[in-house]
Formats: sequence, structure tokens, C-alpha cells
Amino acid sequence: MLHVRSIWNGAISFGLVSIPIKLVNATESHSISFRQIHTKDGGRIRYRKVCELEDREVSGAEIGKGYEDADGTIIPITDEDLANLPIPTARTIDIVAFVPADRIDPLQMDAAYYLAAGGAPAAKPYTLLREALKRSNKVAIAKYALRGRERLGMLRVVGNAIAMHGLLWPDEVRAPEGVAPDVDVTVRDKELDLADALMDTLGEVDLEDLHDEYREALEEVIAAKAAGEELPEAPAPAPGGKVLDLMAALEKSVRAAKESRGEEVAGETGGAEETGEAEVTPLPPRRTARAAPKETGGKKSTTTAKKTAASARKSTETAKKTAAPRTTTKSAAKTTAKTTAKSTSKATASTSKSAAKKTAAKKATKAAAKKATPRKRTA
Repeated sequence: MLHVRSIWNGAISFGLVSIPIKLVNATESHSISFRQIHTKDGGRIRYRKVCELEDREVSGAEIGKGYEDADGTIIPITDEDLANLPIPTARTIDIVAFVPADRIDPLQMDAAYYLAAGGAPAAKPYTLLREALKRSNKVAIAKYALRGRERLGMLRVVGNAIAMHGLLWPDEVRAPEGVAPDVDVTVRDKELDLADALMDTLGEVDLEDLHDEYREALEEVIAAKAAGEELPEAPAPAPGGKVLDLMAALEKSVRAAKESRGEEVAGETGGAEETGEAEVTPLPPRRTARAAPKETGGKKSTTTAKKTAASARKSTETAKKTAAPRTTTKSAAKTTAKTTAKSTSKATASTSKSAAKKTAAKKATKAAAKKATPRKRTA
């Protein structure tokens, strides 16, 4: 950046801090310029600077500035006069405020410059101002004098540099009076929907991908003429007539944008250009935050009936599944009860038989004992 010729040298006044800087153009024009020529023989047409009093051509070193008064008197103004103007911004970019960037109306934007640090001593305060602007998320508003007038500027950070945009004074921006249509116009929701669809189809673009096609075409013409070759042909104009219906125009725009991107386009609208009457082809509904239109008539009733039948089938299946375990439980309970009863009966019968056998044994033992014992005789 320092190798670029500076157009103004001065300092940034940041409170009591002074930062030496050099003003460098931040933009450049790539447009092709032409020379005026004599069409008869191709000779250059030149403007010569001639002194009216001496009637002779003068060189650039002899030319200065002058102000013409109301009576035609010329008042000479020298570069020294301009350098010593009684204002603080003669050689200083005086920062007067810091404001949010959205406070600046883009209509006020003018030329853009880079502010380069003026030598090693300026590096520290330059970096301080740059980092302060970054952290505050604000821009600096400044006043400075350049090319014979005091101007307004906006300082902001671009990469690791400080850039300054020249601003027009607020009273230099004209009000948009008489520009907007002075008739009442109603825009329908369908038209807005189609405009939204067109915006979405066109999508976003990387500004780095855009280029000056006019300049490229002009360079081809110049190269062809210089080589004595045939000039490139101009592309044929796009076919089509006047479309009177705004809806049809929007739909055609959406289709054209999709076709240019290689997307499939459903349906074609025909005859609009020839008859002058636009034929509207509805676009597929977009998924937006807007509420979906309500269904009407039989469709809604049929859908509700289908949902009700489906719910009934689900309820029946659920009931069957629930009833199956209960049946199984009852059968198991009955089987268990029968098994338990049989086991209890067998156990009771066995116990009774054992008790009867024991009782019979006891009786037999007692009878045998009585027979074995001798009876006593009495006197």
C-alpha cells in the first residue's frame, strides 16, 4: 500500500492523539477510455489551454486557480492560501464522533480511501484507533479538507487497515419527493408470494463472481478491429412480447431463473405474448411461515372419516391384544385350581388310610396282651 502514490498527507486527530497518515485511493476504474478523433482522417482532437490576454498556449506550470467574482473579476487563489485556511481540518482528519454504522445513510456514501500510517511513529496510535473501532463496533465521523472544500468522512476498519469513506453533507442528499408512484396500488398476497418465489430462485451471489461483461465485449471488438478480423456478432434479442398480467410476468421470471440454473420447470404457459393476455400457471406451494390454506367441502369430511375409521381399527386391535392376556390368565388359574384340588384329595386319602392302619394295629396289640395275662382266682 505504501508503494501507491498518496493523494493527501496529514494527520488524524483523535482527541489529543495525532496520527500521521497518507491518503490513498481505495478504488480504481477499469473502464475503457476513448480519445476524440477527426472522423475524416483519424487525427487526434486535442484541447489546448490558451491565455485569453496573451492569446497563446501555456504550460501546466503556468496555470493556477482563481475565483470569478459576480462582476467577472478573477481573484487568484494559491496553494499556499488553501494550505493556510483558518480551519482545523486543513491538514487534519478531525474525528468528531463515534456512531453505529447503521446510522449512516448509504445515499451519503462517496469516494473511498485507505488511510496509511505515516511512518514508524504512527504505527502505535494507528493500531490503537483501529482496535478501538473494532471493539466498539462503531464508525468514526470526521471532518477533513480536500480539493478546495471541507468534507465529511466515515472511518471504519477493513482487514488490518483503516478506510475512510467520503460522505455527502446531509443537505446535499435530495429528498425522494415526486419519485414514488402517486396513485393507489393494491398488491395481492399471491403477487407477493410469486415475488418471494422469484427472489428465492435467484438466490444469493458472491460479488467476486460478477464481472463487467460490457468491458469484455468492448475489448473483443477492439482486438478484432486491430487484427482486421470479423467483428463478433451481437446476441439475438430475447424472444417475447408484452405481458400485460403481472402474475404471468412473475411466473415467467421464475421459470427463466430456474431454467438458467438447470432446474426442471413444470408446465409451460403459451400464447401470452401473441394475444397480449397473460395466462397464469400456479407455482407449487412454498414452505413458508404463512398459515396453510384451509381445506373445504368433501375433502375435509373424507379425510376426517378416514382418520376416524383408522382410530376405530386401532382401538379394536388394542382391545383384542388386551383381552388375550386376561383369557390366558383365567385358564391358567382354572388349571392350577384343578391340580391343587387333586393333589389335596390324594394327600387326604393317603393320610386317612395311614391313620386307619395305625388304629387297627393298636387294637390288635391290646387284645393280645389281655389274652397273655393270667386271671386271679378269688377265695
